[in-house]
Amino acid sequence: MTEQHGTIESHPLHQGEAAETFPPTPEFRAAANLQDSSVYWRAAQDPEAYWAERARDLRWTKPFTEVLDWSNPPFAKWFADGELNVAANCLDRHVAAGLGDRVAIHFEGEPGDTRSLTYAELTHEVKRAANMLTSLGVTAGDRVAIYMPMIPEAVIAMLAVVRLGAAHSVVFGGFSAESLRARIDDAEAELVITADGGYRKGRVSALKPTVDDALALHGGGSTVQNVLVVQRTDQGVEMQSGRDLWWHEEITAYDDQHEARGFPAENPLFILYTSGTTGKPKGILHTSGGYLTQVSATHRDVFDLKPETDVYWCTADVGWITGHSYVVYGPLANGATQVIYEGTPETPDWGRWWSIIQKYGVSIFYTAPTAIRACMKVGRQVPEQYDLSSIRVLGSVGEPINPEAWRWYREVIGAGTAPIVDTWWQTETGAIMISPLPGLTSLKPGSAQVPQPGIDVSIVNDAGERVDRGQGGLLTVRRPWPSMVRGIWGDPDRFVDTYWSKFGDQYFAGDGARVDDDGDIWLLGRVDDVMNVSGHRLSTAEIESALVEHHAVAESAVVGADDETTGQAVVAFVILKSQQQLLTPEEAEQELKKHVAAQIGAIARPRQVFVVTELPKTRSGKIMRRLLKDAAEGREIGDTTTLADTSVMQTISDRVRSEKGL
Repeated sequence: MTEQHGTIESHPLHQGEAAETFPPTPEFRAAANLQDSSVYWRAAQDPEAYWAERARDLRWTKPFTEVLDWSNPPFAKWFADGELNVAANCLDRHVAAGLGDRVAIHFEGEPGDTRSLTYAELTHEVKRAANMLTSLGVTAGDRVAIYMPMIPEAVIAMLAVVRLGAAHSVVFGGFSAESLRARIDDAEAELVITADGGYRKGRVSALKPTVDDALALHGGGSTVQNVLVVQRTDQGVEMQSGRDLWWHEEITAYDDQHEARGFPAENPLFILYTSGTTGKPKGILHTSGGYLTQVSATHRDVFDLKPETDVYWCTADVGWITGHSYVVYGPLANGATQVIYEGTPETPDWGRWWSIIQKYGVSIFYTAPTAIRACMKVGRQVPEQYDLSSIRVLGSVGEPINPEAWRWYREVIGAGTAPIVDTWWQTETGAIMISPLPGLTSLKPGSAQVPQPGIDVSIVNDAGERVDRGQGGLLTVRRPWPSMVRGIWGDPDRFVDTYWSKFGDQYFAGDGARVDDDGDIWLLGRVDDVMNVSGHRLSTAEIESALVEHHAVAESAVVGADDETTGQAVVAFVILKSQQQLLTPEEAEQELKKHVAAQIGAIARPRQVFVVTELPKTRSGKIMRRLLKDAAEGREIGDTTTLADTSVMQTISDRVRSEKGL
């Protein structure tokens, strides 16, 4: 793991094209939390000792003596004989250390309402909520479903549940009644915590009615005994007598006298369901001690967190793993001050995010490439109206970030100096696995670069053999790590089959990756998103990256469509930049085909390029390529209920069918 000092390196996606690298500035390096690259080899020499040292940064009610139990792979146990309370590590210990007056959360509601909670105030609210949940029968080992907007009560609810040793199952507020019910049933949740609704794109988004619909499905019988409802939008909802309770009415009966007791490190902390396109959703189980160790360590290291002075903002919803690890547990365990925002980046206009950064002096900003590209499409003239000088670290999460978006993000949002930490991890990994360390790494636009200290990642071929530098393959993890998935809830066989059957002793992530000549890692997206064109394996992420590097393109999505001649053919959907006047849509289609061929090779030349005004995205910003593949192959479009705008797919489908003369 060597430090890099060069400024021009070979770009692994487009061979022959020079790619810049960006070393940390001398000022940043001098003040960074991690300045010594020996951390990598020390952790590699004895990973268990390294993680034990990081775990001791937490407060344990019963210290652990055993670090890793890997006697029954792939079912790991970390710090198993130790006990701790996760909520107390996020709250009580900071208050006890005299930090009660530090702001924990600056809340910004979409309509413009605000609320700031100090650590003392947040602790007070969580203790009262824990007493309220106890009165409703919640005890250690129970499961509680949470279906809420991004408001402080969502965080309070999560922490109150885990304070009691129970496990939460947070369901993203965009999911349907059927999806919510499937998750309630699988976890056998006895309590649902929700809100009447939330605000989204200037409108009320109803939540309680969806809970009612979910609990009425399948004849109405379910494990749920009570529904606790936070009043957020006052739009009026039906309350079922004997089952439904208003949070604000119930909590008045409870004070903040609540002692947090320790629970075993392997006590279930949460179940988070991945939304498979077919079949039963997978309940990813995470436990307490190892998970909190790795999320707090990576949050501090990757973002170079200075909790005394930084204002941190991760834009993720708590319904996703990023919201669990880097909105709730990592930042609060580290005593950070953070922003949470309820709404969307374009409400009431595209300046909303930047106005929030200016208002609170946000210094660390963590968001998704999809959102960055949406902001690029609108243009730099919007963020340039705001004072973003407080920003010192930028982060990217969710999918590989294309180099063009990376450069725009650094130059326009980061004033050309802020390092960008491009992070690779999954719901299953629990915490960041691959990412630069901003005080040590010379950054390469588009590359996640290096495994975190104590993480053993390998890129292998189909036989499980490590590939040479300059080659691509499958991303695996060779050793257990503290925040790793402990199983699929109630289905150990599926856990083994899904993640461990391909290589046995190595966790297979389902992602493809390439190692460049320096040993840096470039993610290529899901293996499912690798096309086979005339026997050549092509990554959709690679082609999308090439498209977006064209000056006229704001965003792209690529799918492999069945083709009689080549097996699969490249079909691209692109959004042009709103300011560009050089190309008509017809000219763009021909120009972009030639551009991809020149960038990657003739084999990657798209069969078709469709210029569209929007791409089909979920409310979290994920592009639904499965639906684009349906359109490209002329099939009926599949389920669109999770899309933020269901009309987008109809427009695209009509466009494809008209070109095919259907």
